Amino acid sequence: MTQDKQTREKQIESRPDGTARHEAAVPFEQAGLRLDQVLVELFPGFSRSRLQTWLKDGAILIDGAPRKPRDKMRGGEQVILIEPAPEPDPMQAQPLPLNIVYEDDTLLVIDKPAGLVVHPAAGNHDGTLMNGLLHHAPELAGIPRAGIVHRLDKETSGLLVVARTLSAHKDLVDQLQARTVSREYLAVVNGHLVAGGTIDEPMDRHPVDRKRMAVRHNGREAITHYRVEERFRAHTALRVKLETGRTHQIRVHMAYLKHPLIGDPTYGGRLRIPPDSDADFVEVLRRFPRQALHALALGLIHPDTGEECRWESPIPDDIQALMQALRVDRDAHQESRP
Repeated sequence: MTQDKQTREKQIESRPDGTARHEAAVPFEQAGLRLDQVLVELFPGFSRSRLQTWLKDGAILIDGAPRKPRDKMRGGEQVILIEPAPEPDPMQAQPLPLNIVYEDDTLLVIDKPAGLVVHPAAGNHDGTLMNGLLHHAPELAGIPRAGIVHRLDKETSGLLVVARTLSAHKDLVDQLQARTVSREYLAVVNGHLVAGGTIDEPMDRHPVDRKRMAVRHNGREAITHYRVEERFRAHTALRVKLETGRTHQIRVHMAYLKHPLIGDPTYGGRLRIPPDSDADFVEVLRRFPRQALHALALGLIHPDTGEECRWESPIPDDIQALMQALRVDRDAHQESRP
């Protein structure tokens, strides 16, 4: 007798860790079918693609052992499925502290601290800027990406703008594409630059490490302007202005010039220590906890009023302390010259 497919599956328990255990037996009339086909019949509440993913991840066991999707069933096998705990809703509102530089009915300008993730993603499902914005302004749930029109890396501090209406969101996206949004950064890089310049090198995903970006001659246009703000013995502070806004653009472009940012864990390479440095200064360089990059100024045309707006963010304490250590080192060695 053939069982109704809704009764073949038996959920044994929901467990404290949020997972759920399901059991089922492969009907004998399905002998000869592939495992991935049988699973769809046994667990009709889940999509084929989800079941295939769980099978590959080892969350589905056949007679106590993992099997391949194409394996043929004999009938009578015992199937155990451990359904993973549901991931937190990335659009969940959470009460998080926000440093709001400017706010009206159309815009929010946020001064983001280093260490705060902008959008939920793998490994950062909540506690992000987006979650905090949804708590502060619930209407942002109806705006793409909760109104965030450009992002900063987790360890980059500084200013970003958020649209509070759909029309403002479209206007700001158009401004970014038209390159009328001004974004200026302070970057402290390894090496001694004698003058400013422009880096016009296209970028795309790294051909091997897909989590990284790289200069690729068949990539998307990427243009970075920079000028020298202050020189140190073996490092340089730069004022950087973006013409385009590719992922990791400043970090990748400066590394391409062989002048990576101090503290950059992905593109920084070997730490540059000037000769005859004292132990305290070396420790400051080694312990700097992030890429030395701060979104210093933001300018745009207000979507409603048409007014030209500009905001600036003070240099955060950690970068100020880094630059002060660089100055002390530079001045000490200038004084010691004969």
